[in-house]
Amino acid sequence: MEAPPTPPLALGLLLADHELGLRQLAGPAAGEVHGVHASEMADPSPYLLGGELLLTAGAGLAGAGARPAGGTEHGAGNAGPYVARLVRAGAGAVGFGVTPVHETVPGTLIEACERHGMPLVEVPPGTPFTAVGRAVWRLMDQARTAELRRVTEAQQSLAAAAARPDPVPAVLRRLTAVLGGWAGLLSSGPARDAEAEAGAEAVAESAGALPEPEALAALTALARRVAPGAAATATAAHGELRLAAHALGEGRVLALATPSRAPGDHTVASVAAVLLTLLTAHRPAGAEASLTRLLLGGEPGEALGPGPWYAVHARGAGDPPALAAALGTVLLDPRGPVVRLLTEREPGAQPGWRLGVSAAAGPEGLSGADAQAGRALARAEASRTPLARHTDLGLAGLVGEAEARAHAEALLGPLSPALRDTLRGWLAHHGSWDRSAAALGVHRNTVRQRVARAAGLLGGADLDDPDVRMELWFALRRLP
Repeated sequence: MEAPPTPPLALGLLLADHELGLRQLAGPAAGEVHGVHASEMADPSPYLLGGELLLTAGAGLAGAGARPAGGTEHGAGNAGPYVARLVRAGAGAVGFGVTPVHETVPGTLIEACERHGMPLVEVPPGTPFTAVGRAVWRLMDQARTAELRRVTEAQQSLAAAAARPDPVPAVLRRLTAVLGGWAGLLSSGPARDAEAEAGAEAVAESAGALPEPEALAALTALARRVAPGAAATATAAHGELRLAAHALGEGRVLALATPSRAPGDHTVASVAAVLLTLLTAHRPAGAEASLTRLLLGGEPGEALGPGPWYAVHARGAGDPPALAAALGTVLLDPRGPVVRLLTEREPGAQPGWRLGVSAAAGPEGLSGADAQAGRALARAEASRTPLARHTDLGLAGLVGEAEARAHAEALLGPLSPALRDTLRGWLAHHGSWDRSAAALGVHRNTVRQRVARAAGLLGGADLDDPDVRMELWFALRRLP
């Protein structure tokens, strides 16, 4: 499972750290930050990504209306434009360190931050900026760990719900317990449009308090956006509610209306969507056991139909559930750098992805098919093609192209191009001096000398040994 994004850090958690001694002087109390950055530039906004706690001692605020350390108070300065630029750059808050440049926080800065709604925090003289930065990253790491734990526990609880006798309502109830709000199954097909307009009648299964008719109508419209051939997910806002629709296939949609949205909620909803797709799909008799056995770590071949099946390895920047939907499958493992899928439909190229596809296999051959897909993806990446299929290359096909080339370069590195060509020709003619010389256009003694030289450079390799000849021939075939 892919780790969820790091949740924003509530400014109140920093203020509650008494060792830092921070004090908020302006702006909303419910401020949030996504990182920390220190700058004394007059305009640091071009270097901000958004959401940072900007730490500054005010060196860029000349004449900002405060008493500089060891000096007298200046008149009104450039605090207003300074804060306005930070707001446009999306800065999360300003942390002002006193005494290095100013004895107090400039009054015009406090006023500008209050006017623009920018949280302003005073950093006392005894608190280094590095201590504030370390505290921010420590608290963000704790928040990320907590969010990852929450998502992992939610995934486990959804899987347990899917194994219950009433799996669909159990998954929906568990989903609402994790996310809050309401979750239900809607139809996105044209045959149900008239019924969907009626509102609650379009809901096949649901859990939680049913949204008001306006919100339900907005969800119905959102469901149409994830109809077959369109997007796999869609989101919108309706008042204080966050709406989401996830395509399940065959005209069904998972609809969500929640009061808020945490960073890992999309991951939780995606897991629920995959489970519900499996649970609601029309599959051959006995396929219901597939979900339970897969969740419990059983052998996939015991649970799946006869196939034929295609294993797919994919790498790209797209949404893995959307790729699975495009390939007509819900059997998806998005963990790790490579997305792995299993489908009964022969895959085609997909925009934004590079695919490696195995040969067709039965359930008992899935392990070998997975290895084939991995090697095919390596070939697709090496040749920069959108899709590569497994081809039976014999023993040579069992070794990845990159690994084989690296081995060949290491083994044949001591040989010059002329020696490599001679050795290749000699092996191709089964060690015949005369035929090798004729093919290479040189004297037979030249062939003898070059082969002997090559054997010496290869550490005295015994060229009469068939194993040595086989390894050399394999390596020579891997190089131009």
